[in-house]
Amino acid sequence: MTDLHRLSIREITEGLSQAKFSSRELTEHYLKRIEKIDAQVQSFVTVTPEQALAQADAADTLRKSGMANVLTGVPIAHKDIFCTQGIKTTAGSKMLDNFISPYDATVVAKGKVAGLVTLGKVNMDEFAMGSTSESSYFGATKNPWALDHVPGGSSGGSAAVVAADLAPFATGTDTGGSIRQPASFCGLTGLKPTYGRVSRFGIIAYASSLDQAGPMARSAEDCAYLMNVMAGHDAKDSTSMEKDVDDYVANLNGTAVKGLRIGIPKQYFNVAGLDADVKARVEESLKKLQDMGATLVEIDLNMTEAYVPTYYLIAPAEASSNLQRYDGVRYGYRCENPVDLTDLYKRSRSEGFGPEVQRRILIGTYALSAGYYDAYYVKAQKVRRLIQQDFLKAFESVDVIAAPSAPTTAYKIGASLDPVEMYLGDIYTIAVNLAGLPAINAPVGFDKDQLPVGLQLIGNYWSESQLLSVVHQYQQATDWHTQRAAIAEENA
Repeated sequence: MTDLHRLSIREITEGLSQAKFSSRELTEHYLKRIEKIDAQVQSFVTVTPEQALAQADAADTLRKSGMANVLTGVPIAHKDIFCTQGIKTTAGSKMLDNFISPYDATVVAKGKVAGLVTLGKVNMDEFAMGSTSESSYFGATKNPWALDHVPGGSSGGSAAVVAADLAPFATGTDTGGSIRQPASFCGLTGLKPTYGRVSRFGIIAYASSLDQAGPMARSAEDCAYLMNVMAGHDAKDSTSMEKDVDDYVANLNGTAVKGLRIGIPKQYFNVAGLDADVKARVEESLKKLQDMGATLVEIDLNMTEAYVPTYYLIAPAEASSNLQRYDGVRYGYRCENPVDLTDLYKRSRSEGFGPEVQRRILIGTYALSAGYYDAYYVKAQKVRRLIQQDFLKAFESVDVIAAPSAPTTAYKIGASLDPVEMYLGDIYTIAVNLAGLPAINAPVGFDKDQLPVGLQLIGNYWSESQLLSVVHQYQQATDWHTQRAAIAEENA
């Protein structure tokens, strides 16, 4: 029973259904690992052992009664951007350090219905704004592969908790790459679904037209199990689509790699900052897919240079609007002894928000201000449509589009990247959010420093099953997703 953390989701569900171990034993195993290992990784903001064990006991009772779901009793960690009833929900910010949510996000509520056991809430960049998880008020999460490196962001805690085997899978959110980039940095599989596929209700908003929740796990198969829980229409979210949900697990072999047309955008592989090791590993993975029967097709994505400026006008503008509500009046951080209402607003916001959040609010407020709205925000929305059309034209001749998930492997903690340099690191991920497309990261090897490298596959709308299936078959033929960091090998 010392290696329960090495089991896949399928192996966990089989073990639970065959009574090889109980949900309580499994949950206790993970809680012991968290207690022993997480001080080094710092992935959790809040651990909920009492609630987790109560949910595990309830799951075991359901199993004995024959009323269990497939995932009943399986532990999970939630990114601390999902509201959780009765548990602190911080979004990694001092602003919400004292916020106890009165309700569950739809993704969390669906997890409870499925019988998942919540181990706790994991760290993230403040309000999901960042690529390193260093902007969190609760300190930087470490990359389990190299503790002096970042796990990526903003879902860095979600990536680290899985990569360290402190939870079998985790929820993440992706506004501009915040699932795919940390999955790449930590050697995991992470899926950003089509916009509207997963409910945003109860997710603390960053940029509402870009935010989307998705699963993070070791393999495409593990992600498919969680997608079966997360996906579907929700009347509480006006952007949630009324569209039939696939059985992602049943469809894991549903797409033939033989004959699959994979688009290779020549602009993506000529980016100035693309690391040589990253390029080599991605090209090796594409060669493997080619050997499995896929066809590589060179394509043009002519709007590539517009990705970063377009995203960094639209996302901060929406953030500026969404974060107006944190005013020190209704909930969240409130400054001490304000002299008047203006002082309350100014000091609550300047003391409650960190530098990166303040920077993006200021950029967004400027872009939305009188005299600049048409020149910046409206123009960015028009360019956004051109980016979407660029992808749709490409999908007329290919089935999926391949790219690195990030131009480099994980940065060192404290690396002196200026904000613009950091934003340019999002070049491969942000266009997917601007267009509302689904995309997945798959681990495909390591660089010279033994840091993980990720391949990104981008699909057309509603093609999550196809992406999971292609990566699943790649993972049947390779073992990169089974590689584990040294810290993950520690037994509790």
